[in-house]
Amino acid sequence: MRQVKELFSSLGVDCNILELDQVDDGASVQEVLSEITNQRTVPSIFVSKVHVGGCDRTFQAHQSGLLQKLLEEDPAYDYDLIVIGGGSGGLSCAQEAAVLGRRVMVLDDVVPSPQGTSWVKHNWETMTEAIQNHIGSLTRGYRRALREKAVALVNSCGEFVEHHKIKATNGKGQETYYTAAKFVIATGERPRYLGIQGDKEYCITSDDLFSLPYCPGATLVVGASPAALECAGFLAGLGLEVTVMVRSQLLRGFDQEMAEKVGSSMQQLGVRFLRKFVPVEVQQLEKGSPGKLKVVAQSTEGTEMIEGLYNTVLLAIGRDSCTKKIGLEKIGVKVNEKTGKIPVNDVEQSSVPYVYAVGDVAEGKPELTPVAVQAGKLLARRLFGGRLEKCDYINAPTVVFTPLEYGCCGYAEEKAVEVYRKENLEVYHTLFWPLEWTVARRDSNTCYAKIICSKFDNDRVIGFHILGPKAGEITQGFAAAMKCGLTKQLLDDTIGIHPTCAEVFTTLEITKSSGLDITQKGC
Repeated sequence: MRQVKELFSSLGVDCNILELDQVDDGASVQEVLSEITNQRTVPSIFVSKVHVGGCDRTFQAHQSGLLQKLLEEDPAYDYDLIVIGGGSGGLSCAQEAAVLGRRVMVLDDVVPSPQGTSWVKHNWETMTEAIQNHIGSLTRGYRRALREKAVALVNSCGEFVEHHKIKATNGKGQETYYTAAKFVIATGERPRYLGIQGDKEYCITSDDLFSLPYCPGATLVVGASPAALECAGFLAGLGLEVTVMVRSQLLRGFDQEMAEKVGSSMQQLGVRFLRKFVPVEVQQLEKGSPGKLKVVAQSTEGTEMIEGLYNTVLLAIGRDSCTKKIGLEKIGVKVNEKTGKIPVNDVEQSSVPYVYAVGDVAEGKPELTPVAVQAGKLLARRLFGGRLEKCDYINAPTVVFTPLEYGCCGYAEEKAVEVYRKENLEVYHTLFWPLEWTVARRDSNTCYAKIICSKFDNDRVIGFHILGPKAGEITQGFAAAMKCGLTKQLLDDTIGIHPTCAEVFTTLEITKSSGLDITQKGC
C-alpha cells in the first residue's frame, strides 16, 4: 500500500484512504467491495470511480498509460463506454473494456419478428425444446459474465438525442438518459422480407424456424445465403421435401466454384433448386399446423410464371441492419442508405470519432460471430488498454454448415484474381474420396479441396477451400497455419495423417493451369 501512495504522490494526485480494519463496519464494507469487484484481497484501488485492482494491477495500469487516462477522464459522463445492442461483438467489447477498468453499460432489447419470435421461447417437440434450452443457457451465461465484470446491462432500446447522450426506453415506455465518452453500435441485423403480398402474413424466416410448434412439412426456402442453404440442408436431413428458390447465384461473396459444388452436393441429397426465379405472391390456401400455401414466382430472365404448393415458406434472402431507429442522424453518423450499414475505417471508427461499429452493422466486414467477438475485444483494448492490434478480416475462417460442409479461409478465387491478377497465382486442386465413403460406395467425385497461392510471395497460401465431411474442424486448424504464413512448400513438407480428409492438402500436385483431370476412380 505504501508503494501505491508513493505512486499517486509522484503523480501529484490526492488520494483518500479507507483503512477497513480501523472502522466499525469494515468487514461489511469488504464484503460489498468483494461482490462489486470480484477481488477479495486488499488494497482495492479505485480511480475516477473505476476499479483498477490491487497494487500489481495499479502499477501495470501506470506502465501501460491506462492510469493516466483514468486520471484525465472527464467526470461529466456517466460512463466511459455505452454499447448499443447486445450483439456478440458489442458484448465482447463491453466485457473487455470492463476488465480494463472502465465504466461500461450495455443497452439491449429484442423486438419480436412479424411471427412473434423474440429468440428465447417456443417448442418444437423434444428437439426444439432442447435447442431452446441451450439458447437460454447461453443467454444466462452472457448475463452472468456481464454481471461478474460489473457491466451495467439495461433492457432498453437506446437512441441518440444529442452528442454523447442517449435516451433508453424500456418495454413499459419509461425513459432514462445516459451519457458516455464513447459508444459502440452492435445492434446486428434482422431477416429481410420480400415486400410482396403475403410475405409477412404467411412466411417465416430463419429466426422463426425453431419457434414453430409443428414440423414445417414440405418447405420452400427462398434465398441462396448460407442461412438459406443451411436451413434447407437441415430440413432435408429430417426427410422433408425441400425446394430452394434462387434469384441469381448461390452463396454470393463466396468462391463460386465451391458454391456450385455445394449446390450439387445438396441436389444429390434430394434438395430441388429453382434457379432464376423470385416469388411475387404468397397465398394461404388452407390454415393448419402446417397449413397449405401457394407461391407464385416469376423468372428473372423473362415473363415466365410458375406456381408451387408448400406447407411452409422460409425466407432467407439476407438481413437488414438495425440502425434506423437509434438516432444516428442526430449526431451525424453516416449510414449506407441502401443497406443500413455503418461505414467504418480499419479501427471500426464511424464518421463521428467517438462512435464505433462492430459486427454485422459494420460495412464491408464479414458477418460472422467469431469475427465480431474478436473485433470487439481488440477495439476495447485499443480504446482503453493502450494496444494497437487490429482485427484481421481477410484471414477469417468460416464454414457453411450444409449437410456436406464447406470451409474456407482467405480469398475466394475470383477475389484473389481481382487483387493479385491471374498470372500471379497458382491454384492447386483435387477431388477426394473420404475413407468412410468408400465402404458405403458414395460418390467419389463430390468432395473437393483447393488452395490459392501467390507465386511471388513464396507460394504463400492466400485462399483455402474444402468441401467435405467435418470441413469446419479442418478449416480451423489450417486457418491458424495461414496466420503464420503458410506456404505450398510447408504443406508439402507436412506429414499427413492417414486416413483423414485433411491429409489431401499435404499431397496436392495438380494445378488448374495444367489442365490435368482430377476425376477420382471410384464407384
